[in-house]
Amino acid sequence: MSKKIQYLVIHCTATPEYREISSADIRRWHTSPASKGGRGWKQVGYTDMIHLDGTVERLVENNEDGWVDSWEITNGVAGYNSVSRHLVYVGGVDANGKPKDTRTMQQKVALGNYVLKFARQHPQTKIVGHNMLANKACPSFDVEQWLKQLGIKS
Repeated sequence: MSKKIQYLVIHCTATPEYREISSADIRRWHTSPASKGGRGWKQVGYTDMIHLDGTVERLVENNEDGWVDSWEITNGVAGYNSVSRHLVYVGGVDANGKPKDTRTMQQKVALGNYVLKFARQHPQTKIVGHNMLANKACPSFDVEQWLKQLGIKS
């Protein structure tokens, strides 16, 4: 059963600054059994991923409408997944694993373009950081402040 999209949740991969990762890495981390170091989920946590060079990669197909169909659900935030799309940027921690806004200029541009387009297509959807729905540092930057800079009301 489809549910109306209520949130676009922004995440970070919690990987060190300037360290690129692949969609295969994300899939392995999320879907491998816990006994093999994964989380054992049936689906990855994100719909799209923004790489260090600003490339946006689709991880889970969706039909771009205003509804989250069962086959589009990703595991980004417990309790919100059936009404959310999840977007992740590569990075989010310093060399010591501490939260840090590590977005490259290319990621900032790509993230801004993605969010602006999403807000136009789904004006009723609330755009939030993972930390606004769960006790996490992710995405390691102030999404509300950033949205104001983009001219989007949170």
